[in-house]
Amino acid sequence: MKKTVVLGASDNPTRYAYKAFHRLKEHGYEVVPVGIKNADLGGQKIITDKSQPIEDVDTVTLYVGPQNQPVWYDYILNLKPKRIIFNPGTENRELEQMAQDANIETLHHCTLVMLASSSY
Repeated sequence: MKKTVVLGASDNPTRYAYKAFHRLKEHGYEVVPVGIKNADLGGQKIITDKSQPIEDVDTVTLYVGPQNQPVWYDYILNLKPKRIIFNPGTENRELEQMAQDANIETLHHCTLVMLASSSY
């Protein structure tokens, strides 16, 4: 199954990142929560250390607003994902261009909708 990094992971059940993490798990995906808050999410610790390597990443699904993304640019690109999903509100032309220059597919979509429509 495709390994997905949920960037902007949250333990707050009202956040879309929380919902996406759990829906991805329900669909059988290997999910790695990454964010800024030390918390437990579905029995997994949210990774806050940008130096912690994550291997074989298929997808990074973004839940970090564009104003907060620059500190994540190197981290995201160094994961070498096959694709980045820019969920609504995370669109960022600069990061998208950097990803495309690194041969990473970019999508403007909603992870939750993709899962619900079996297009993930």
